[in-house]
Amino acid sequence: MTIETTFGEIIKRLRNEKGITQEQLANALDIPESTIRRLETAGNMPRRERINQIADYFGVSVDFLHGRTAEKEDSSVGRAFYGGSDQYTEEELEIARAAAQAAVEAYRKGLNKK
Repeated sequence: MTIETTFGEIIKRLRNEKGITQEQLANALDIPESTIRRLETAGNMPRRERINQIADYFGVSVDFLHGRTAEKEDSSVGRAFYGGSDQYTEEELEIARAAAQAAVEAYRKGLNKK
């Protein structure tokens, strides 16, 4: 796998793989669409919080977004699963990721109600 050279190329590829438009990504991240266009074309790096937000949204590591690795996931992620992530199919890992994300979102909603 070839490692893209720019943050923008990586974001654009991830967005296309997910089958979403710049507008849809902007809405999901609650940022202006112009910010997505700028990230994909100008080659500017966003602040750390935005990079973390994008990594979380796409389920990739920050190192992947920086183009430092071709591996989308941090190898340490496997430690979160009993026996390591290599013991599970990609489908099972995706289910676990989705469940974890749903749990975090529910938790955050609960915090906002207090």
